[in-house]
Amino acid sequence: MRTLAIDIGGTKFSVGGFLDGQLVLEETRSTNRSGGPDAMFHSIEEIVWTWKDREGFLAERCGIGFGGPVDFPAQTVTLSTHVGGWARYPLVEKVRHLSGAPVIMDNDANAGALGERFYGAGKETDPLLYMTLSTGIGGGIIVNGKVYRGADSFAGEIGHLTVQPDGPDCLCGSNGCLERMCCGLWLERDCGRPAKELMLNQDFVRQYVVYLARGLKAAIMMLNPARIIIGGGISKAGDRLFGPLRDELGRQITSWSRARVDVVPAQLADQSVLYGALALADEYL
Repeated sequence: MRTLAIDIGGTKFSVGGFLDGQLVLEETRSTNRSGGPDAMFHSIEEIVWTWKDREGFLAERCGIGFGGPVDFPAQTVTLSTHVGGWARYPLVEKVRHLSGAPVIMDNDANAGALGERFYGAGKETDPLLYMTLSTGIGGGIIVNGKVYRGADSFAGEIGHLTVQPDGPDCLCGSNGCLERMCCGLWLERDCGRPAKELMLNQDFVRQYVVYLARGLKAAIMMLNPARIIIGGGISKAGDRLFGPLRDELGRQITSWSRARVDVVPAQLADQSVLYGALALADEYL
């Protein structure tokens, strides 16, 4: 079975080709924010046609993880808060036409959660919370091996928990959101340096994890997950991030709570969403 997997993010996008569950083709490119969705789809089209011509890769099904809210029952993009033009963009229809195969789509955090649950750091772990810590911040919840999407496909939006009540305005229209305080987009705008560099500064990290832990504490107290898996570019800081984060969670978690605090980096790294797109296709196509 040949599966085309697509991961669309605010900074980069990736296309993967799976053959019977093995990733055999992969290409990643930077997101052209000014070009909007049409420019990105044109790049995806180039990759798919190149694979058809050079590799003989003809997709039999396709899974997509999109970096923003998705109406899962309707299979439509709601919007992207980081790249304009995506509201109601007919992505599934266009990819179906391009590939000639059935398509299933979810937001990238839900897809990442599925990828890590079945192929990465969350094997045999349930319930599970996956958080992507990158250009933006999103969350995916797995219960009984399936994504919990809520009544309207918006469960897991941990990035828009308020962690600083008097904090700065967020792109969502609120203020002091976890995403506003901790995502890569705002870290670079506020500090003038990319998150990768900021994570090298121990003093910065100690302040940073206070906000990050507030968001995770809310998730722990509400969901009591067996494990929290953090993916995305900022998670690549490794022990420089996870050591102080675990310490801060130890200080913040309610003293009488016996809820486990098991926080680990994504095992699949940049491929979590691609493997999640595969898992979506396994489940629905």
